[in-house]
Formats: sequence, structure tokens, C-alpha cells
Amino acid sequence: MAVVGAGVVGCAIARRLTLEGATVLVLDKAADALDGASKANSAILHTGFDAPPGTLEAECVALGHAEYQEIHARMNLPLIRSGALVLAWTEAERAALPKLIAKAEENGVTDVEPLDAGALRALEPALAPHLLAGFRVPREYLVDPWSAPHAWLRQAVENGAQTRFDCTVTGGHFDGHWRLHTSQGLVEATHVVNAAGLFGDRLDAALTGAAQFRIKPRKGQFILYDKPAAALAGHILLPVPNEITKGVVICRTAFGNLLVGPTAEEQDDRETAALVPETLHALRRKGEELLPALAGHEITALYAGLRPATERPEYRFRTEPALNYVCVGGIRSTGLSAALGLARKVAEALPARAPLPDPSWPQMPMLAETETRDWECPGNGGILCHCERVTRREVEAALTGPLPARSLAGLKRRTRVTMGRCQGFYCSAELARVTRGRLAQPMLPETP
Repeated sequence: MAVVGAGVVGCAIARRLTLEGATVLVLDKAADALDGASKANSAILHTGFDAPPGTLEAECVALGHAEYQEIHARMNLPLIRSGALVLAWTEAERAALPKLIAKAEENGVTDVEPLDAGALRALEPALAPHLLAGFRVPREYLVDPWSAPHAWLRQAVENGAQTRFDCTVTGGHFDGHWRLHTSQGLVEATHVVNAAGLFGDRLDAALTGAAQFRIKPRKGQFILYDKPAAALAGHILLPVPNEITKGVVICRTAFGNLLVGPTAEEQDDRETAALVPETLHALRRKGEELLPALAGHEITALYAGLRPATERPEYRFRTEPALNYVCVGGIRSTGLSAALGLARKVAEALPARAPLPDPSWPQMPMLAETETRDWECPGNGGILCHCERVTRREVEAALTGPLPARSLAGLKRRTRVTMGRCQGFYCSAELARVTRGRLAQPMLPETP
């Protein structure tokens, strides 16, 4: 089975199909996994309390939320039980709260707790005084944005799956089995799963003759504050969502920073998510309006990503048994939470096989500040990146093994290296030396 796309959803699908006994090949046009829309996510494990009831999204978010809790400890993945507060700052937003609570209950999230402004500020003293009301969703959690999908793909590879990066699928034809045309030659497969994210509609057209949906990239810009700002918010702080977006979120990160974002800006460009100073200034003002003490904190980084939205809000999940083809498109801001659930749906749509009787379970490096990090353990080879306290042993491990980093971006997502306050200013020279000849995309030009 060929899975096209090594983003959050493709990694989860590859894992599930491998565990179900399929022979899996993952194809991706990028140099490394998670290089598309998945590289910029909010790292929140959602309950799906605000998903449209009865939809595939609501079902898959609930399934994914449950499975993550079942497997995270076994794979050494973080789970920060922060809870979330949905906050109303205007009378119109306060009027929308009862309907939103009813939607949560319809989605099976029955433990929400309505709170007045005083109770909310008792939980989060840094909130601005113009807060009116809200409610708490206790089972909204924080996770590491990348370790989980890396774990899913690594488990697939450790149990027999193969990966092929820098491999663009340009077309294909089906005559009982698939012959995929790629930038690395012909690939034959019995079944194809389209999890190509921002290019899912183009792959859909290339394989079936006509795309059944149209990707409309939605850019999100983020502000990452320095680590002292994380003390300002214990909960995930959520706005009252609208039909277009979940809105601007304020939350701690697993890496010990404070995140404000994303924006929601539609654009045509599928490759570039440019930072816009005016938009970032407005985002910063919004954060300071809700958490006034943010004005005294420094910013570590600014970044932007693209979400693969479509012309309709729902997931674009489609099976074509006559073509041995499954398409998983339009997976937007809930993709990290829904991925494991979507993977189960894909497996159900494909022929059953004999599940692996005793699969291996990888142990991932712990990157969350809430748990013991490698720099605290003996024999780590010393700290290479001091801002994020990344050890030489962590970097060496990420460059080897069954799913090694193939680019600096991939190494960053596996270790946090160069992601700190200096943004690699102090450690890049040593990092270039350590990685020389070991990355498909070298940090420095290769010389004889």
C-alpha cells in the first residue's frame, strides 16, 4: 500500500496500516517527514468539543484523543493535562456560550464547566479585566507538536514499512494495481492512500482524472514568547470560535514557551507562508489585550504555516473501491488530534489483513520541559544547543536509527536544536560540523 504524504495524517495512516499487516511504502516530495502543513501546528490534543456534531471530524478527533492517551506512555510521548478555558470577551460571545456548551455535550464532551469572570480569573490571574464569562474543558491537553507523528512513522518503519523522500508523485494509472509515476521512477502498489495535504487536490486529479475538492491554503502566523512568559497561562486559552477559524489561541508549549496564534489568512501560494509585520503587530496587540502582562515579555521567534483548507469546512474523505484508492483531504487545524482516528477509518476502508502479533514499540526522546530531559541524565556527551539544552547524544541519535533526520529542519523537529532564544547563532557552527556528510540537505555546501 502506497501512502502519499508524510505529514501528521500520513504518518498515522502508515502506522495503522503496518500494524494491520499491510506492506507499506510512504512517499513524500520533501526531504523529511512533517515538512509541509504539519511543521507548524499548535500542539493541542483536542476533545472535539466544538466540532460539528455527527461529522467525520468529530468522530475522528474523539477516536484520536482516546488512542493518544492509550499509547503515549508506551511510546514516551508527553501529555500535559492543562485543560482549556473558552473565554467570552464581548456580549455577543457570552451569548454564544450556551450553544457551544450544548454542542460539546452532543459531541460527548460532558465534563465542561461554565464559569463566571471571577472564577476564570481565580484560575488564570493574568487575564484582562474585561473578561465576561467562559467555560472549562478539562480534557484539552498540550502535546509535543512533532514527536507523536515521528513516533507513528518510526513504529511503521520498525515494523517493516519503507519511506522514500524527495519523491514527488506526478501521476499514475490503475489496471488492477497501481503504477505510480514519481521523480524517482515507477512505484507499483495494490492500493494508494492520498494524504498529500496542501497538494492533495492535485494528486487527486493526477490519479483519478478530476479533483473532487480544491485546496485553499489558509496561512496562520504565530508569535512564540520567551520561556518566562509561560507562567502567565496554565490553561490553553481559547476564544469563542466562528465558522471560519478557531481563532487566536494562547497557550504554553511543551518546550516551555508561550504561543500566541494562529491568524487565518487565505492565499493561493501553497509553498510559502510569509511573515507579515503588520499582521504580527496586530497579533501581538491581541495577545497583550487578553494577557496584559505579555507586554513585558520578549519574543523568541515568529513563524507561519499553511493549513490545507478547502472550499467546504468538512474533511474530504473519500474511498473509491474500484480504483483501490482512498483520499484524505482538507484536514485542517484538528489534524494532529484526529490523525489516529482518521488512520483507523482508512484501515477500515481497505482489505483486512492479519494484524502483526507482536509489533515493536519505539521509545521516543523526551522533548517536553515537564518531564526529565536528556541533559539531566549522565553520559549525554555534553550540551550542544544551550538555549534548548539539547545534548550531543540527542543529536547523534536523531541522525541515526530507522528514521534519521535528513535536513536541519528535520533535526530541529526531532531535538529542538537551534529553536531557542539565539535561533542557532551559537550552536550552528558545531552543528554543521557534527552533521557534515550526514544530511540530504547539508547545512553548508559540500566541498572536496
